[in-house]
Amino acid sequence: MNLLASATPRLHFVVSVVGIVGLLAILRLVRRRQLRAKYSLLWLSVGVVFVALGLSPSILDWAARELGVDYAPELLWLSGTIFLVLVSMHLSWEASRLEERTRILAEELALLRAEVRSAHEAGGAAARPAPAEPPAGAPTPG
Repeated sequence: MNLLASATPRLHFVVSVVGIVGLLAILRLVRRRQLRAKYSLLWLSVGVVFVALGLSPSILDWAARELGVDYAPELLWLSGTIFLVLVSMHLSWEASRLEERTRILAEELALLRAEVRSAHEAGGAAARPAPAEPPAGAPTPG
């Protein structure tokens, strides 16, 4: 017997409501462009799982039986741990990628400033405006 199957109907209701509120919050963040769609898919799936477990807690028992897990709540802990490790790995990868892009942009900015300074010193001419498009070979956003 799993944790949610032995719980009261009130707890099932609370778990479902938490899932629905989470889904609505994620959709609101995406609509306001405060969360990118690619990240929202992860959190929307978590909300769907909460709603499903709240409405039908026997799903956890079935999944545990199919995977050979004796105690269904262990499956929840294992799934949650694996999910959080994967999210941490992905965020570390994103941070590394953004750090590299920031370094490249800082180098390009330093080169442009040096070019403007030397052009200004060489002829007293007004500095050229920055190009509208990124230089060839520059990383593309996204």
